Amino acid sequence: DLDPQPGATFPQILDVARWVHEILERVQVRGYPKTSGAEGLHIFIPLPPGTPYEAGMLFCQIVATMVATRHPKVATVERMVNRRKDGTIYVDYLQNIQGKTLACAYSARASAFAGVSTPLTWDEVYDAPMPQDFTIATIGARLAKAGDLWAGLRQSAGVDLLAAIDRLKT
Repeated sequence: DLDPQPGATFPQILDVARWVHEILERVQVRGYPKTSGAEGLHIFIPLPPGTPYEAGMLFCQIVATMVATRHPKVATVERMVNRRKDGTIYVDYLQNIQGKTLACAYSARASAFAGVSTPLTWDEVYDAPMPQDFTIATIGARLAKAGDLWAGLRQSAGVDLLAAIDRLKT
């Protein structure tokens, strides 16, 4: 969950998403980005059935910490809100613990622009879209043109986290 702090911009969120993507690519993990439908961006990683919440959270903590360590002026993993710097992006790996909620794909959100939480391709993330591009007025045409970009996530057998962590070591 990439969550902007006051003063942060959506282009900064996209930068953080790209940095996450670079790490995921390096360890051969496919991530599925989507807008939150409001100001943020989510990156989903399919896991095999039965994967403990803790395993997914720890993998995301490693990736989030790597991004925040490499780009401390833009990304943070600081949990305490009053310690986060304005203009940064909070990389919330704890959004993966049991009981947390996220906007599901294709859900309309209460926002000034009637946003829809919309799956994206990585090419789109690199092309720098804006959340206002994905609304209840535009989602129908998008689905007709792009199809269901969430199908790959739903059909995936899931990521081998141990193999991905081994690849992180090299």
